[in-house]
Amino acid sequence: MTSASHDRASGPGDPTDLGAFRVPYEAGGLAESDLAPAPLAQFRAWFADAVAAALPEPNAMVLATADADGQPSARTVLLKEVDARGFVLYTNYGSRKSRELAANPRASLVFPWFAMQRQVVVVGAVERAGRDEAAEYFASRPHGSRLGAWASRQSEVIDGRAGLEAEYERRAAQFPDEVPLPEVWGGWVARPLTVEFWQGRPSRLHDRLRYRASGAAAALDDATAWAVERLSP
Repeated sequence: MTSASHDRASGPGDPTDLGAFRVPYEAGGLAESDLAPAPLAQFRAWFADAVAAALPEPNAMVLATADADGQPSARTVLLKEVDARGFVLYTNYGSRKSRELAANPRASLVFPWFAMQRQVVVVGAVERAGRDEAAEYFASRPHGSRLGAWASRQSEVIDGRAGLEAEYERRAAQFPDEVPLPEVWGGWVARPLTVEFWQGRPSRLHDRLRYRASGAAAALDDATAWAVERLSP
């Protein structure tokens, strides 16, 4: 398409005019004095703000991984716990993300709270959650979700839905009441080396304040283990 034809096609409400979606960031600022002493308290405060603002699925986060060759991939998953260790998610250990985390145990998480003009970016190492911890969370899931964990060979190529749904029905007959934790299902804990809090500001002069750990596996509630640095937007 030539620039002239593009100009003729573009107009108010035209989905091809990506510049029309520009949003002015004027919700507020973020100063060093606003931050909690440690990243865990700061994350929980911002998460509470996201919940209070009625954001849909505020615990949704983009998980970025890379395989042993450095090929990246990303997907949206749900945060299920955050504590002094880090950020916890659950999945099938045979999934693409789990295979990549096993081969290259590093990850980044992004919480894209667009409506609040905020995001949180986590970078660090990952490790498997304990089996008992995974079993406790698994038992809290809806019955259908637990059956789905047995029925799905996550990330594998399948011919269609028929086989998947048949396997689900087979598992439903096998486990009509209690559904045990599959051996191939469990949790990952992302243990941050950095946690960045990003607040949109006018003229794209955003506030970016990053907690940086003094060493590996720093506790997120230990203020002495973290330094705060401001990044240029």
